[in-house]
Amino acid sequence: MAESLPRGPNILITGTPGTGKTTLGQELAVRNNLKYINIGEVAKENDLFEGFDEEYQCPLMDEDRVIDELEDTMVEGGNVVDYHGCEFFPERWFHLVIVLRTDNSILYERLEKRGYSGKKLQDNIQCEIFRTILDEAIESYKENIVQELQSNTPEDMEENLEKISTWLNQLTAS
Repeated sequence: MAESLPRGPNILITGTPGTGKTTLGQELAVRNNLKYINIGEVAKENDLFEGFDEEYQCPLMDEDRVIDELEDTMVEGGNVVDYHGCEFFPERWFHLVIVLRTDNSILYERLEKRGYSGKKLQDNIQCEIFRTILDEAIESYKENIVQELQSNTPEDMEENLEKISTWLNQLTAS
């Protein structure tokens, strides 16, 4: 398979579960006339799983099959991709990687409301404390395209939408 560069801008929004990726990604796509892609939904719709994790009670996504499924869409460009991980996506796909971060007390409440408990809740809080996703993004992509943004309040989301839209406008103007 040829490794083509995207013809339009692609943005990855990543971060620990509960940081607001889906809300931000959907609104960003609407405001900027981009296609919103939720990786979990793509995997579910196309049965891109390779098993089930009993400990966390969730399916195990087949990352290679997800990449194959999305290759043409990503080369076309104009996408906002939402996923809690980032290291398996090809670097060539993205012009901007947004890592959302949330204060642990706020994140804890958000995850509890989602029904997270026990090890799953604690592991996600630790992931945020140790900035696991941010470090993965910095290691996986050019540092100049990785942006860390706070996502604690509705005001943060509005500011983030404005910042990302500005970056997107600068990207498409150059």
